[in-house]
Amino acid sequence: MGQAHDSVSPQLQSFIEAQHVFFVATAPLEATGHVNLSPKGMDTFRVLSPTRVAYLDLTGSGNETAAHLAQNGRVTFMFCAFEGKPMILRLYGRGRVVTPGSAEWAELSPQFPTLPGARQVVVADVTRVQTSCGFGVPAMSFEAERDTLARWAEAKGVEGLRRYRAEKNRVSIDGLPAPMPSPTGP
Repeated sequence: MGQAHDSVSPQLQSFIEAQHVFFVATAPLEATGHVNLSPKGMDTFRVLSPTRVAYLDLTGSGNETAAHLAQNGRVTFMFCAFEGKPMILRLYGRGRVVTPGSAEWAELSPQFPTLPGARQVVVADVTRVQTSCGFGVPAMSFEAERDTLARWAEAKGVEGLRRYRAEKNRVSIDGLPAPMPSPTGP
């Protein structure tokens, strides 16, 4: 059934690369705070090394992940095999946000597709890797990526996205501050 690993092996990296969706979970330190669990896709996840991963985060309705990471750094990524052999893979770690305009952004962003609305890269140092059976996950076929988010971001434009982030992405639903891209970033 479940197995713990020290790092992301080449086999597990291949599994990650084959998945069309992954999930990101974070939580504030406060017991009354909200746990956040977000589905992601669009080929935005990368294994940088056996113990470091990153994903390109796009502008959305909130910015819970960034706020939680700024407060405590805890993050879990989950991948499920919806096609083929069943498996669930969880990567536990300590994460942080890299925003446009920083030197690290210039190093990381070329590793991802160019997508409208890119607001930050979430980087995590992996402290635990765990697989489990996935026998209860349904078998489903991938149809296509949705283009709705990209079309929405393109329609907003650079200035519209800046205004939207200033209004909707500055604090979490629990009132925690979230890192924001520099005024010169996208």
